[in-house]
Amino acid sequence: MQHYKKCLISMIGALLVGSTAMIHAAENPADWPTRPVKIIIPFSSGGGTDNLSRVLAQKLTQIFGQTFIVDNRPGGGGTIGAEQVARSTPDGYTLCIVSGSYSANPALHKLPYDPVNGITPISLLATGPLIVVASSSLKVKTFPELITYARTHPNEVSFGSTGIGSNAHLVGEMVDQITNVKMTHIPYKGAGPGLTDLLSGHLNLGYYTSVAVTPFIQSGKLKALAVTTENRVDSLPGVPTIKEFIPEFGSMEHWYGLWGPAGIPPEIVNRLNAAVSKVIDTPEMQERILAEGFSPYKGSPEDFRKRLSIEVPRWIKVAKTANIKMND
Repeated sequence: MQHYKKCLISMIGALLVGSTAMIHAAENPADWPTRPVKIIIPFSSGGGTDNLSRVLAQKLTQIFGQTFIVDNRPGGGGTIGAEQVARSTPDGYTLCIVSGSYSANPALHKLPYDPVNGITPISLLATGPLIVVASSSLKVKTFPELITYARTHPNEVSFGSTGIGSNAHLVGEMVDQITNVKMTHIPYKGAGPGLTDLLSGHLNLGYYTSVAVTPFIQSGKLKALAVTTENRVDSLPGVPTIKEFIPEFGSMEHWYGLWGPAGIPPEIVNRLNAAVSKVIDTPEMQERILAEGFSPYKGSPEDFRKRLSIEVPRWIKVAKTANIKMND
């Protein structure tokens, strides 16, 4: 009798689990969301990605009437949390917010998913430049002078970044490759230590976000040589773009974007994209984006995928040429 009861309980449990799965699978995309939505951040709390995500989650909760939960899953340069999202059920209840380093990860890590076609892009949130800044002790005043000096002094000019394989590192390597010069890369654990060495003259050059270096540019402690974007930026109108001197460089923007696993129904993607656009227009989100040194950006899912389809192969080529490798 006891054995019969255990079997019956097990059968009922299995039926309940199966019924729940069927309910979720049969859920009408038009009714989404009917339960909490998780936004995974593949970085630690407190950074730029996390800061934007918390404002976005709060506003989306208000718009949809369901809780959007921020869940930090750091590790592997952002690959661990991203993989978890890429492998999740494409029902709109697991999403991911990443920064521009996402497009560089395929060049440095063996990913078990396609970072371009193996996801569902939803919307970019913000974009911004990296600024090429030089120490006041480096005897150059312009970007062309930097290239000339680096060409005649191989490996003498040092440039810092926030780590091996970071956007700043890859941009520096790309400049070296296009101009046929060789500068020495110095990786740091974050922007702070590199800026300290740059301000003291122990480091010659750096590629940093505007929020990190604009105060030092304005005070004259650092020299702004160029920006990495297609056009000059409003906050530093007198600083030229790299493209003005090296057309082959094109442009490079740091960015933040929202995506989910491949196969999310278009109805959910479109609703999310429209809601994100509304959030970006709010004073709270505008203030947070500007505080990070970025500009608000509203675009279609296709726009986001197109950006990834350009950046991913570009960084793979740069990393391969420079023989940049990570210890996976």
